[in-house]
Amino acid sequence: MPPEHWRYARHLESLAAVSGEPAEAEAVAAVLRDPDSVMAESAVVTHLDRRAALLLADEAFPAWARAVGGAIGGRTFAARRLREWILLKAITRGETWSPTELLAASDWCQRTAARSLHADDALRLLAAGARTRRVRNTAAQRLLRRAA
Repeated sequence: MPPEHWRYARHLESLAAVSGEPAEAEAVAAVLRDPDSVMAESAVVTHLDRRAALLLADEAFPAWARAVGGAIGGRTFAARRLREWILLKAITRGETWSPTELLAASDWCQRTAARSLHADDALRLLAAGARTRRVRNTAAQRLLRRAA
């Protein structure tokens, strides 16, 4: 196994093992200090995806996002993914969100939203204006199934 693959797996293990926002933020910062910045950011984004999905409807999400966001700093890809998880959380919890932001979000975010959200207004928006046919069709099909 190449060394970067081994380190990637070890980083994911270390990130999964921490508990509490301060320890998790510290672990994220430690991973991002790895000399292979692309691999390190990939490990952090994988961790973000796993943790955010678990915390999406949890009251702890905002504190977690603030702590991890501080550790991510200027890492463009990881920061964007965290912003998109914050958007998905707002839609999930019925909080204020921006239709423009959802339509400008990455294909990943739009796919995730179309597959997992239960907010009809977000699904209608994606069915009408998502960037890819796949997302538009997924959102439209979910709306049809919900109406039946």
